[in-house]
Amino acid sequence: MTDQSAGNQWPFGVISDLCADYSTLRVSDTEEGRTRAAVAMILHQVGGSVEVLFIQRAASELDPWSGHIAFPGGKLEGGERECQAACRETWEEVGIDLEQGRYVGRLSDIIGTNLPVRVSCCLFVVDRTKLHPVLNEEVCDLFWVTLDDLRDPLRHQLSPVVFGDRAMDVPAIRLPVDNKPVLWGITYRLIMQFLSLMESEHTSGGSICRLPGVVDITEGG
Repeated sequence: MTDQSAGNQWPFGVISDLCADYSTLRVSDTEEGRTRAAVAMILHQVGGSVEVLFIQRAASELDPWSGHIAFPGGKLEGGERECQAACRETWEEVGIDLEQGRYVGRLSDIIGTNLPVRVSCCLFVVDRTKLHPVLNEEVCDLFWVTLDDLRDPLRHQLSPVVFGDRAMDVPAIRLPVDNKPVLWGITYRLIMQFLSLMESEHTSGGSICRLPGVVDITEGG
């Protein structure tokens, strides 16, 4: 996939450079006792904006994130690297071949606060007009949300959620999609990390995005 950075389009090469620098903040590989997992943050250029792909997980008593908004992804299998697992799980869950897109970079790993997991997030750029998603039984819906909506301060709030037998108020994003739960937890933290990364480029002279300053990215997940 070619780099679409002309005119008012997003400079994905800049994003790649920022991810490369930010990767030094990843959690140490000596972290033990946590399940290793990887997800794919899938981006699509649309005019002067960018869309992010989300899935809604199917209802299942076996899935601790049953019904939640998430990125495609899952556990690493033996011998897999993080982004290999993200690509495999994306193909299995939604039928999107990320080998046909462009790998951009990797965010810092996230450690779960409610479950013993360590999640890596790999970023890919695709042309969504050429995609033909096929959802498996683990996914009940797939949709796209613009970064303009994700960084809109009016969508950021403390929301009541239930996880297992716990009820709590957490930082979250109310998505512009009808009948969807709020975005919170690990996926929320990854989105906020990405937006923070883009905001660092804005404050250093770039013009990529503005981040609402009303959330705590250490909560949830």
